[in-house]
Amino acid sequence: MRSDEVKKGVQRTPHRSLLRATGLKNEDFGKPFIGVANSFIEIIPGHFFLNKVSEIIKEEIRANGCVPFEFNTIGIDDGIAMGHDGMLYSLPSREIIANSIESVMNAHKLDAMIAIPNCDKIVPGMIMGALRVDVPTIFVSGGPMSKGYTKNGTAIDLATAFEAVGKHEAGKISDEELYDIECNACPSGGSCSGMFTANSMNTLMEAMGIALPGNGTILAQTPEREQLYRKAARRICDIAKDQQAIEKFKLKNILNENAVRNAFAVDMAMGGSTNTVLHMLAIANEANVDFKLKDINTISGNVAHIAKISPSLSTVHMEDINRAGGVNAVMKEINKRGSGVLIDNLTISGETLLEKIANAEIKDTTIIHTIDNPYSRVGGLAILYGNLAEQGAVIKTAGLTGDRVFTGSAVCFDGQAEAIAGIMMGKVKAGNVVVIRYEGPKGGPGMQEMLSPTSLIMGMGLGSSVALITDGRFSGATRGASIGHVSPEAAEGGMIGLVQDGDEIHIDVDQYILSVNLTEDEIAVRKANFKPLKKPLSSRWLSQYRALVTNASTGAVLKTDLD
Repeated sequence: MRSDEVKKGVQRTPHRSLLRATGLKNEDFGKPFIGVANSFIEIIPGHFFLNKVSEIIKEEIRANGCVPFEFNTIGIDDGIAMGHDGMLYSLPSREIIANSIESVMNAHKLDAMIAIPNCDKIVPGMIMGALRVDVPTIFVSGGPMSKGYTKNGTAIDLATAFEAVGKHEAGKISDEELYDIECNACPSGGSCSGMFTANSMNTLMEAMGIALPGNGTILAQTPEREQLYRKAARRICDIAKDQQAIEKFKLKNILNENAVRNAFAVDMAMGGSTNTVLHMLAIANEANVDFKLKDINTISGNVAHIAKISPSLSTVHMEDINRAGGVNAVMKEINKRGSGVLIDNLTISGETLLEKIANAEIKDTTIIHTIDNPYSRVGGLAILYGNLAEQGAVIKTAGLTGDRVFTGSAVCFDGQAEAIAGIMMGKVKAGNVVVIRYEGPKGGPGMQEMLSPTSLIMGMGLGSSVALITDGRFSGATRGASIGHVSPEAAEGGMIGLVQDGDEIHIDVDQYILSVNLTEDEIAVRKANFKPLKKPLSSRWLSQYRALVTNASTGAVLKTDLD
């Protein structure tokens, strides 16, 4: 066992003495040590109950002949950090989480791990850290929250609450209606109920084979979810007690190139958050998988978009997907197209992916469509290129509310706060393309989510007549013609920093084009006189992050070689 390095032999007498102080007995030193990586934090709705989840998991681990050691990572709630400078810390927190997983697991030589994430950057951060450790690891998330209802019975969620602010500003809803939404949009613990970033990543873990079926869809704080926690704990113990299984189920044997491609296929089918692109590129990097941004369009062309979930379809939430057959049903259906839509691969359950989905079926075709009746013949995400995005930009085509071809005049803002103020003051009109820059990984720094600006645009009734582009990113709750991750970003001299008010910007989703209609001579003149803004920073951590981070086309990973 890997843990023998800290618990076997005369030289480890002091180590065992310290371990005995934590409650270990003689019989425990022959058992596998299981790291229980928790993300309990009281301020996040998807995490405030995870201390109780870990107790369930540790109880099951002990009952199955292993020794659990719980440790914690940090967590940031993107919704609470939204719309102010707290969001600068969200994406950087992914790196702290990955580093903490690597540090604890390797310092103490734990044999295997069960990770308990749920929301925002915590899922990818844990995956990235686990890949560095490369021991058998199973992920079991806290689970999605249920949808809420207004007094009149309308299904609502967090996206409703953000868009309600814009509607209230436009005089479309009353103070009383706004308060009704506030009190009922998030009715219980769990990751926000739509196909936002958290639930996108929680479903993709099923596709990657690192979580058990139901991880992305079984509601939090239910008996069914508790059974999933216990099943995951039993499974990691079965692996940890078998030396051959320990070698077979090392994380990189599961999360390989096939798993990355399968994850993107499911992402396309379910219209996941654009943040999944950022995180999956970073995960691929940690897994030593050579996957490029441009590969996403190839996958998208082979996958039918068969499930629309809030925010793309406000009446459908994760609990509906669970009732309709879950992620396994989605995977089985998209694979009927053939052409290697899904690639058979080992999963943590011991089955291969295709074995796992063999008996799945769609139970409600109004929720999960068939490939013969898709929302679109192609996937729900696309990568755009052009002189505005030479290294790429991302759009959630599943969330489009207007035309797939759009040409409009630029209205430029150097940062999200400036954009929010400008939108609320009426600077944005139908036919405009809102440009929000200096919000990329380096320029922000931290690549803020633009849910507040996009929600204001939707709430004010401009969602089908205005587009928005940014070197920042979007919440999974964003919908409309919202194009993010524009690379190169403004802070590194990208074209988005050279755009001026009134410039004509052209977007063609089906042709994968994002360009500004300027002559090469005009672009050369602007470049010659351009000096990117560099925001003053008082934060030592954000200063470190800005110095090390790469742009969104690489997944905003940190440089490790400074030469």
